[in-house]
Amino acid sequence: MTSNDEYVLQLLTERGYLTAEQVQTAASSMKAENETTLDVLVAGGALDEDTVLGTIADQFGLKYCHLDASAINEEAAKAISADIAKKYGVVPVVADESSVTVALIDPMGYDAVDSLRYVLSGKDVQTVLSPLAEVKAAMAKLYPSEEESTVSTRDEEGLGDAAAVGDDGAVIKLANMIITTAIKMKASDIHIEPMEKEFRVRYRIDGALRKMDSPPKRLQGAILSRFKIMSKMKISEKRIPQDGRIQITVGGRDLDLRVSSVPTNHGESIVMRILDKSNLSLGLPQLGFLSDDQTTFEKLIKLPDGVVLVTGPTGSGKTTTLYACLGQINTPDKKLITVEDPVEYQMSGINQVQVNKDVGLDFSAALRSILRQAPNIVMIGEIRDAETADIAMEAALTGHLVFSTLHTNDAPSAVTRLLDIGVKPFLVASALRAAMAQRLVRAICETCKTSYTPTEREIRMLTGLASGTNATVPDTMYHGAGCDRCGKTGYKGRKGIFEIFKVDDTIQRLIFDHAPATLLRQRAREMGMRTLREDGMLKVASGMTSLAEVLRVTMGDAN
Repeated sequence: MTSNDEYVLQLLTERGYLTAEQVQTAASSMKAENETTLDVLVAGGALDEDTVLGTIADQFGLKYCHLDASAINEEAAKAISADIAKKYGVVPVVADESSVTVALIDPMGYDAVDSLRYVLSGKDVQTVLSPLAEVKAAMAKLYPSEEESTVSTRDEEGLGDAAAVGDDGAVIKLANMIITTAIKMKASDIHIEPMEKEFRVRYRIDGALRKMDSPPKRLQGAILSRFKIMSKMKISEKRIPQDGRIQITVGGRDLDLRVSSVPTNHGESIVMRILDKSNLSLGLPQLGFLSDDQTTFEKLIKLPDGVVLVTGPTGSGKTTTLYACLGQINTPDKKLITVEDPVEYQMSGINQVQVNKDVGLDFSAALRSILRQAPNIVMIGEIRDAETADIAMEAALTGHLVFSTLHTNDAPSAVTRLLDIGVKPFLVASALRAAMAQRLVRAICETCKTSYTPTEREIRMLTGLASGTNATVPDTMYHGAGCDRCGKTGYKGRKGIFEIFKVDDTIQRLIFDHAPATLLRQRAREMGMRTLREDGMLKVASGMTSLAEVLRVTMGDAN
């Protein structure tokens, strides 16, 4: 019935229209060579076409409606020529000078929208799904000589068979399938990598790269060009890096893909970072804080002034934490302005400034300008140089609350980093309120989570890690056995581990005296600061994550 029945069956099962037993029974009763499990279920009355197409439409944010071939006007018929309709598998339904609404021949052919927008020079293209018989009737009315060959795409075409529709149609489908599959698997980014003898596709899921089925090597150039078209890059330019962006809607969710292209020995390597706006709904509790750390951090982000820094390496979740902070303190009585490079998520009620170095709008220039806007709270995407840092510190001293990020391994080292880039010790001591280091660890899958007694080796390791800390060795530990939900990895999702360094009077004096990070860390420990590793061990004991994960992300951190 569709070009990807297995995916549709999974959707129908997840939404309660089918059971696993029904699918298994139907799969075992197929008789005809071209018959599918979905065909058997529909023929047997377990499903109807409205349910199948309505589910597909809902998943991809499309409208499902019935078509009346006689109601299609002449204006719509002229909107798309017969060869374009055949090539992209669409039937025009309604059209005017600026837009056209089309019905899809293939119910999984939602990628036709992107292609048509490109072909029709930017016209607004809306897509609907309709029953096959009604689409055939409409096709017969508009293009009678083309009907039979065109509508066969639904019955015969397969996503993996490039020869079925020609390379161009296969490229469009493969490119869109790579993106939608990554989104379905909750990947954070997609890596498209031309190698010497293969065209590799990998997804980063919960921080770990996972290799997927590779598209045919012969389609490498066409697929790379397709992604460059989608992200509005220059197709002919293959010698220099390029950046672009793709905006799509999948399952009712608005998603942005930040795209980067870099030339390599065997072709252009493309990485697409998936920016899911649903992450904006994350609050501080969802980030993984233990209750005492959450209370401490909530007090810090509600201070009237000062600088609060979030530190850690690339990919440690710093931006997500900052957005969660802004979401919590964004109230009508406060003016919030951010300076970002780039603006990753649009946030309601917040003024967001995009850095543009081509016109001289870098972090420091933008920051100087926005301070004239009298904001209560400022978020700087990253402090990279002394000028930006100085302005941030001075802003804090004049009554603004400033959030930003730094690349340091632990929280006390934020002080050392600021001093190293040239900020005066008295400015750091006076303006800095706190720095929080963080890492992301994979969370144990709740579906296959299993308890076990730690081995002697694990006990020795835990005892060594706990030495000189406030952490204790748990009697029971947990791991994920591996299931379909977590892709047999034992992990599903990620949580943070944190280290909060607060600046008190003693630490202010140490900063003013240019004390090394070791002394700052010692004083913070005396004040009760929990290190990244200690926080991680508490989360191992609670069953949130595993010992291996904590060791992986804190191996270079001192206690």
